[in-house]
Amino acid sequence: MSGAARLTVLSGPSGVGKSTVVQRLRELRPDVWLSVSATTRRPRPGETHGVEYFFVDHAEFARLVEEGELLEWAKFSGNFYGTPRAAVAEHLAAGTPVVLEIELQGARQVRASQPDAQLVFLAPPSWEELVRRLVGRGTEPADVIARRLQTARIELAAESEFDATVVNASVEEAAAALVALMGLSGP
Repeated sequence: MSGAARLTVLSGPSGVGKSTVVQRLRELRPDVWLSVSATTRRPRPGETHGVEYFFVDHAEFARLVEEGELLEWAKFSGNFYGTPRAAVAEHLAAGTPVVLEIELQGARQVRASQPDAQLVFLAPPSWEELVRRLVGRGTEPADVIARRLQTARIELAAESEFDATVVNASVEEAAAALVALMGLSGP
C-alpha cells in the first residue's frame, strides 16, 4: 500500500481464531501495531496491565465512553471492552499499520466513525469446524458455548458488511492473506 497507514479491523465469531491469526500476523510483520483494548474484565493469570489489556473499573470505562476517548466499545460476556482512540490515531499518523481485533458491534462502530478503515471478516471453514473449536477449548460450560454459538450465527450473517473475507482453514494461510489485504509485503 502506498501513502498513509490504514486501519484494519479483524472481526469474526468467537472461536474462529482471531487472536491466533493476529499473533501469526505480528510474527510475520512485527511492524504492525495491535491495538490494546481497555476492559472492565479482571486480569487472567499472566496478563499484564497495558500489555494484553488496560484493566479499568466500570467508573473509568464510563468516563472513557462519556469523553469520547474510545474509537469503539461493546459489552461482551458481562464485561466492557473498548479501543482507546488516541493510541490508534498516533500510530496511524506515524505511518504504522494498525490492526484491531474486535467483535461485530465494535467493527460497525469503527465503520461509522472511520469509513476509510478496512474491515476484514475472519470466517471458519465450516459451521461444524467452528463448533468443534469452541467445544474443543474446554474452557467454558455448555450454556456459555450455546450462547456463543447463537451469537456466532448472527455474526456469520453479517459477513457481507465487511470489505473482505479470509477463511481460517490454516492459521498460516489466513495470516498471509491478512498481510496481503493490508497491502504489506511478506516478512
